[in-house]
Amino acid sequence: MNLARIGVIARNVFFEVIRDRILYLVALFAVLMVAAIALLPDVSAGAQDKITLDLGLAAINLLSVVVAVFVGTGLVNKEIEKRTVLVLIAKPVSRLEFILGKHLGLSAVLAVLIFLLAVIFLAFVSLGGISYPLGSILLSILFMFLEVVLLTAVAILFGVFTSSLLATLLTFAVFLVGHLSQDLVALGQLSENAGLQRVTHGLYLVLPDLERLNLKNEAIYGMQLLPSGLELASHVLYALLYTALLLAISVGVFTRRQF
Repeated sequence: MNLARIGVIARNVFFEVIRDRILYLVALFAVLMVAAIALLPDVSAGAQDKITLDLGLAAINLLSVVVAVFVGTGLVNKEIEKRTVLVLIAKPVSRLEFILGKHLGLSAVLAVLIFLLAVIFLAFVSLGGISYPLGSILLSILFMFLEVVLLTAVAILFGVFTSSLLATLLTFAVFLVGHLSQDLVALGQLSENAGLQRVTHGLYLVLPDLERLNLKNEAIYGMQLLPSGLELASHVLYALLYTALLLAISVGVFTRRQF
């Protein structure tokens, strides 16, 4: 594995995605924050501070997920459909380097996007006179980044062996079920149906538990409601190991593809 070749691929992905006007989402987010701060006091019955914080964090999460899914599913699939992958494979670039470079490039874009959205979010709530627990909100945003890094790996995996449309739908399905997996297990236990319990437990084991990385509600109310340091560390390790596993599977599937 050559780190220089991975870096070149990652850099090309980074600038290609930036050129695709992804960062216009930053302007959209700024408009959303202005509208929220201007309109919420009239409709929120005195709870506008908490609602503004919740809306801002949810918007950061949603916009970053949209980029991870829509761009991530096309990173490899687009190369396959346009047959440009043949040129890359003909060069001394391994498929491992190709997949890692694509993932790191989009992860860098998402890091820049989330950073800019977070700066705008904190600037607007500060200018609006809204008090907020800075430490817990920054921790929540860090975990959002881990979530979209994992989802990027999911998107790349589906993009390796399916069409862009199907890969997008499957990745969004993983995102939705990943946030509901704990509830599905609880539902299976309540049903007392052995078959349903096995299905829900199987889904929980196979699909990523994205609720581990969702700290938005806890962040709004301060550090005292966040999990312990050891539990947070276990969630970080879970996200990194799951991402590594998905990328390994992607490399395995991509290696076996014939072009």
